Amino acid sequence: MSTTEAVWAVVPAAGIGSRMGADIPKQYLQLNNKALLQHTLERLASHPRITGIVVALADNDPWWPALKLSLDCKLLLTKGGETRSDSVSNALETLAEETDDNPWLLVHDAARPCIRHSDIDRMLLQLSEHGVGGILGVPVTDTVKRVDDKGVIVETVDRHGLWRAGTPQMFRLKLLQQALSSAAEQGHVVTDEASAIELMGLHPMMVEGHQDNIKVTLPQDLALASLYLEQQSRGQ
Repeated sequence: MSTTEAVWAVVPAAGIGSRMGADIPKQYLQLNNKALLQHTLERLASHPRITGIVVALADNDPWWPALKLSLDCKLLLTKGGETRSDSVSNALETLAEETDDNPWLLVHDAARPCIRHSDIDRMLLQLSEHGVGGILGVPVTDTVKRVDDKGVIVETVDRHGLWRAGTPQMFRLKLLQQALSSAAEQGHVVTDEASAIELMGLHPMMVEGHQDNIKVTLPQDLALASLYLEQQSRGQ
């Protein structure tokens, strides 16, 4: 990959984060005196290889205008959809109107504010010549149990080869557009971009990232994210 080739980030931020149990969408909760989403966008925008960011927002989002953003790259806004994949698809359509090229995309969760530049660097290095793309993740280290609907353990699952999928997920614009469109036409509900790519019979790569690239989902995750951000600022 040329160091001048465009790389865009896509951030679906139209969800409500119901598991957080807060009065506002979780991406706007305060984390170290900034909205969670602001941390995420600033971290992405400050990476020297990222040309711009497309953010998908809910209709009439009242919290977005209150963010005091000063980003080091282009920022495009688009309408969010009912699902994550709908929001990403809308973002891709907006980006396709912005550029005639077929850039690499880094689709990243709004609620992952601790993404390290070094992990983005590793993805760009390992995937830039790959024919499909790939995602950032971490290997499963805990013992994994499968349970039934009543919470009874059915079996212990062999964790060899199991990874926790994270973001960014890195694919070319046109390939991802095709994959999401095909998945929707077939009635598949995909929870990440790699799943749509896999439905086309393609095989993305897994790139190992840091364990601190957590997704803020539950209230206790905010304190952990705060700790990780502080550790990162000290170079730990």
